[in-house]
Amino acid sequence: MLQRNLTRTLRTPLVRTFRSDLLGTDVWRSPYKDELAEARAAQEYADGGMLPTVKVAVTGGAGAIGYSLLFRIASGELFGKNQRVQIRCIELPFAMDALKGVAMELQDCAFPLLDGVYCTDDAERGFDDVDVALLVGSKPRGPGQERGDLLKENGAIFTKIGQALNKFARPTVKVTVVGNPANTNCLICANNAPDIPIENFTAMTRLDHDRGMGQLAKKAGVSVKSINDFCIWGNHSPTMYPDISRTLINGRPAMNVLAGAHAGVDMKQWYTDQFIPTVQQRGAAIIGARGASSAASAANACIMHARDWELGTNGSITSMAVPSKGEYGISPGLFFSYPVRTGGSQWEIVEGIDIDEFSAEKIKITENELKSERDAVSMYLPQ
Repeated sequence: MLQRNLTRTLRTPLVRTFRSDLLGTDVWRSPYKDELAEARAAQEYADGGMLPTVKVAVTGGAGAIGYSLLFRIASGELFGKNQRVQIRCIELPFAMDALKGVAMELQDCAFPLLDGVYCTDDAERGFDDVDVALLVGSKPRGPGQERGDLLKENGAIFTKIGQALNKFARPTVKVTVVGNPANTNCLICANNAPDIPIENFTAMTRLDHDRGMGQLAKKAGVSVKSINDFCIWGNHSPTMYPDISRTLINGRPAMNVLAGAHAGVDMKQWYTDQFIPTVQQRGAAIIGARGASSAASAANACIMHARDWELGTNGSITSMAVPSKGEYGISPGLFFSYPVRTGGSQWEIVEGIDIDEFSAEKIKITENELKSERDAVSMYLPQ
């Protein structure tokens, strides 16, 4: 697990002023391993011990999603039960007291895999030498705010994040953008980190994927384990396209199974008039129902997204927003949600899918939205 840790480029520690007020716990470990320490860690693993510590940065750790996410990382749900983790929590200055309280709770859980928690409002320190970055924090949309204004405000934030990652994170860092508007935030971040391979940046559409899976399972009266080859195309927004045209339920076409379970009901109309809008608008529906956003399910999706990226999907299809190189006619450079498979700590877009006319129309709508978002934040995209 994560054996690339043993051969990563070693960096010279930076000289910085140590601020004890930024520590969330008293179990902070040095982020640096010299060659001898790396060799000892490799031998320890070869002898049946644990793997070298993985350093995970999480922005927005004091928020609702971050709070739901951090304890699951520390418990081993992200990388497995023999992988130590060190957590770097990055927050805005006003949230530091709340973040330190979260770190105290993490310490109180006595997680055996947790190799230290570090809380800071300095992104450069937080990203220093990290293996994984989960970018949860972003500026939320204010009352009456136009989407274009939100894009620009987050553009400035993710420009700085990308620059900090480029300067201080390991060149092999894997970056998952959760904070909305996720696809375009990821585009900005990746383009401001030119020394990190663009394939190391993804945006999360796993929550939309899981929402679609849940709705299908409920309608068909089956377990989600029975469903294969469902995917989300496009933007994490109400234009996303949840596609069941090739989905199988217990090995049979999804539409056939749904029609058998609901005799006399026009399932194509259900798909277009109910299923698609339900998945597209699920976040708003949850806010309307509970008065708060879907933090726990978003945190779960982040864990599943990053875990699948690292440990693989065993041939199954999932959904990730990844950089387009023109696959399926999508404009190159956009971060677009595709059906993907993962393995060997890499993702790949599923090729050879026949796109019918209905799907092509829906995919074009969400692509056009992403192109307009790209144009709106062009000032943050280095030429």
